[in-house]
Amino acid sequence: MNREYILSKIKESPDKIWDVIIIGGGATGLGAAVDAASRGFSAILFEQADFAKGTSSRSTKLVHGGVRYLAEGDISLVFEALRERGLLMQNAPHLVSDREFIIPNYEWWEGPFYSIGMKVYDRMAGKLGFGHSRKIDKETIMRLIPNLNDDGLKGGVIYYDGQFDDSRLAINLAQTFTENGGLPVNYTRVSGLLKDKDGFIEGVSVKDLVNDEEFIVKGKTIINAAGVFAGKIAELDNPDSPSLIRPSQGVHIVLDKSFLEGDSAIMIPHTSDGRVLFAVPWHNKVIVGTTDTPVDNITLEPRALDEEIEFLLSTSAQYLNRPPGRKDVLSIFAGLRPLAVSPDSPTETKEISRKHQITVSLSGLITITGGKWTTYRKMGEDVIDKAILVGGLEERKSVTENMPIHGYVKNFNPSEPLHYYGADKEAIENDILAKSPALREKLHPDLPYIKAEVIWAARHEMALTVEDILARRTRSLFLDAKASIEAAPAVASLLKREFGKSREWEKEQIANYTSLAKGYLLE
Repeated sequence: MNREYILSKIKESPDKIWDVIIIGGGATGLGAAVDAASRGFSAILFEQADFAKGTSSRSTKLVHGGVRYLAEGDISLVFEALRERGLLMQNAPHLVSDREFIIPNYEWWEGPFYSIGMKVYDRMAGKLGFGHSRKIDKETIMRLIPNLNDDGLKGGVIYYDGQFDDSRLAINLAQTFTENGGLPVNYTRVSGLLKDKDGFIEGVSVKDLVNDEEFIVKGKTIINAAGVFAGKIAELDNPDSPSLIRPSQGVHIVLDKSFLEGDSAIMIPHTSDGRVLFAVPWHNKVIVGTTDTPVDNITLEPRALDEEIEFLLSTSAQYLNRPPGRKDVLSIFAGLRPLAVSPDSPTETKEISRKHQITVSLSGLITITGGKWTTYRKMGEDVIDKAILVGGLEERKSVTENMPIHGYVKNFNPSEPLHYYGADKEAIENDILAKSPALREKLHPDLPYIKAEVIWAARHEMALTVEDILARRTRSLFLDAKASIEAAPAVASLLKREFGKSREWEKEQIANYTSLAKGYLLE
């Protein structure tokens, strides 16, 4: 993917009317983009920041049916999510893997209760299931998770769910989109909607934030997949547009792997605030989350509230022999869920369904809200089906169900460096490392990434900034914020040379990244 080339392709045909224009480069927008392009429609995607900059890089890193949704009786969502979970592992095995989860039981009734519930979960997954759940005794749990709090522990239940790298999947989806003829562009803000004399939307005005240029693109259908910013796009269409989403903040803390020994994850099915809490191994660290806090302020960089931090620390301390403190948090990140709402939606955000909703305004703006990463593919299929109706496009069936995602490789060693690039691993080794062996050097002793990944991301993954590299092409910011700050000068130097930038640009990049990353640290 090359940003300037894609922009030139868009601008070379100013009178062209595209089949689909998508606003938003997170999970929802990218899912719609891949679905549209793979059906043979001409499609463009505009993202105001970087791909997956917002909510889509800040998940719990789980591909799951949703045990909590099963307990709440949202059966249709669980069925859909479990099926999509299996398809995603099938289509992107280099990024999605199964993970063993343990539900520890501290009350006598929890064993049979959760055992039955997880058997239902298994049955609902059908042929796309990851493994069979089973009851286990206290001794087995302590062998699997030696530092779990065993005071009052009766036993537990093992079940299996999926795990993935969210922003890496987003980049691979953008690449899949381009391979199918689509044109994704980051750092392009849709600043206005164009309407014909009858009031129907016929295009968008776009601001290229890198080159400080504005241009217009015409389209038969416009899809608003802007996540938590969907309301702002809807207001461009109609300033009196009713509220489409209710944002809810989810916060995670990242700890050293020593806090959760073994390879199993923990799932606490009912916390003091009525949510599910996970402690999950990820990239040799442990992610603990999440919260569900209603918020009013929508921003690209939400920050954790003190009460959310204390909730995660105190709740995890109840289950871990080594209680984590603020000084142990390597990184803390917050994301905003774009929960789809209607006039009769519950007031509590944790009670709002995670199902997606598609609405069409009187002018023809198609807006998709809600959903979750696991169901991104189905969301894309559903919204393009709607676009076919709204735009009078040719009827074509979705083909994404069994379509490999960029990087697909079936047989690989997950313990090998660069395995998460899938099929691109060979190209990184042959095109970059073979020519410049020095780029095998790590960006930082406490991070797993090497300098060659910076070059690859700049050349092939549309990374433009130090933040793009350290937050989303690699996961440095989320794994160890302090180490990522220390790695920023090395990344800036590599990008400066790759892009032919000035020393002033390099200094500015380091300063900007340092300022941002400090927000991921607990003082």
